[in-house]
Parts: sequence; structure tokens; C-alpha cells
Amino acid sequence: MTQPRYDVVAIGNAVVDVIASCGEDLIEELELNRGGMTLIDEARADELYSAMPPARELSGGSAANTLAGLSTLGLQCAFIGQVADDQLGGVFAHDMRATGIDFDTPARDGEPATGRVLIFVTPDGERTMNTFLGAGQFLPAAALDEALIADAGILYLEGYLWDPEEPRKAMRRAIEVARKAGRKIAFTASESFVIDRHGDDFRAMIEEGVIDILFVNEGELATLTGEDDFEAGVAAVAGKVPVLVATRGEHGAIAVANGERAEVAAEQIDKVVDTTGAGDQFAAGFLSGYARDASLETCLKRGAIAAAEVIVHYGPRPEADMRALMAEKLG
Repeated sequence: MTQPRYDVVAIGNAVVDVIASCGEDLIEELELNRGGMTLIDEARADELYSAMPPARELSGGSAANTLAGLSTLGLQCAFIGQVADDQLGGVFAHDMRATGIDFDTPARDGEPATGRVLIFVTPDGERTMNTFLGAGQFLPAAALDEALIADAGILYLEGYLWDPEEPRKAMRRAIEVARKAGRKIAFTASESFVIDRHGDDFRAMIEEGVIDILFVNEGELATLTGEDDFEAGVAAVAGKVPVLVATRGEHGAIAVANGERAEVAAEQIDKVVDTTGAGDQFAAGFLSGYARDASLETCLKRGAIAAAEVIVHYGPRPEADMRALMAEKLG
């Protein structure tokens, strides 16, 4: 097998995050799903945007955030995602390329607009996300650069994008290409509501051995397996995927790989400011170790460090010098 040009290529939503601090009263007034992620249409997006306090606009999207973390850690990455030929689409493309990520998916003409996520952050740091997928839900298989996919050690897929039909077909094709090239498939479940809608697909992929690395949080694991007990959920999946990574927020994370289990505590921080991107950056930290053949425990530690960095400031992407931070924390 040839040495891949890229460490990770990801397929995911190409969206811009709009993040604002707010009180609990606004969450109630707008009837938002506190702490969750809700898909919304463009009219609702406009309504919520008008109701938001002063906000910051940052390029986001779960898989794109993970790649941003990986790039800051020195890995070679490429992104496949759909934007519209509009101002936000230009902003997203610029931000990705400025982070050192190759992004060459052609912009889409006409409506809908580039996607955006309206994120309300309460004083406890909890984020409530409202996602208008926009152009992202129309990523066609024809837009895939199959040579690029085959030239990446890991194909990383975002569960959020499994919901719309067109990108789901594109991701299925990408899996075929990566498999044929002998590459690894990493999959993040993204959110319990996605599992509610597409759990049969995900469980089938697990049973068929399609997924090499599965990322879930505690709630997603319960939804996927039907087991409320965390350990029972781990036991139900661990033997079916080569690598299972399950995060538990302040209680740390575990990973099971080919019968080996490792655990890590959450990093200690002074104050949670914004949990947006915590899971995305955990995946970045973990994969940055995995791609370099680090031990399972080291991969988990790198994930915990990356997640802790992103929750002490607003926004879903790292602001610190991540390579220096890893060197300081890991020695």
C-alpha cells in the first residue's frame, strides 16, 4: 500500500457558526432544545438570528472543526463539503484554507444559501445549537474527489450529514473508494437524534465491519445500543468495531481497541466558557495520536487535552498553540 498524501480527509457540513451568550430566559422564550442540536429551515434561522444577542461568526461544522484541530497539530488534511456561491461560502472556504486544509469542492450556484448554525450559550457553558444545513445538504457524489479520498490514511465521516439523502449517497460512495484503497473509516455519530433516524444504517455498518473507528458520547452510545448502562453499551459495541471511543464529558473518556481498554480523566480547567466543539476537538486529539501509531492511552490523553482547550473560550476551534500545549501536557 502506498503512503497516503493526507493523514485525514473528512466529509461533513460546511457551515458558519454564529455564537452568542444568552440567559436561560431566552432559551425558554424561543422554545429551544436546550443543550441539543435541532435542524431548522431558513425562515427559522432568520427568526433566531434576529433574536440573538451580539454574536461571533466563525466557520464551523463538526468534521471541519475536527480537521482544524488536526491541522493545528501538524497533520495533513483535506475537506469535502458543499457551500453556496455566496458571502458565507467564501468566508468558509477562506477559513479552511487559511488553517492549512485543502478544500476544493466547487461552490453551488443558486439557493439555498451556505449553511449556518445559530448557537446560544448559557452561563454554565452549555450550547444549544440550531442548524440550517443550507447548501450542505446537497453535496452530490459527483462532487467527490475520489483520488483525494484514496490518498488519505483515514476517511472521517460526520453523522450529521447522514440525514440528507444526497450527501448520504456521497458518503456511501466515499466509503467504497476508501475501502478499495485499503484506508481506515472513522465515523462520528454526532447526535442522538441522528441515531434515532438512521440507527439501522449505523448498526448495519457496524455489523458489516465498515467502521474502523467509532466516536460516540455517552448519550449517543445509549441511543445506538438501547442500553442505559454505560458499561453495557460499551460491551454491546466494543467487539464489533476495531476502535471504539466513548466520551463522558466531565467524567472523561474510554477507548477499546481489539480487546485493549484505556481510560482518561477529563482535564482540569478553571471555568467552562463554551462547550461548542468539545467532541470535535476530542476526535482531533485522538486521531492525531492514532495517525502516528501512538498508544491507546496517549490517543485518549491527546483527545482530553484538545477538548479542554476548546471549552475555555468561545468557538469550536483551537486558539492555543496545540503542538506546544501537547508537548507541555504530555512531556
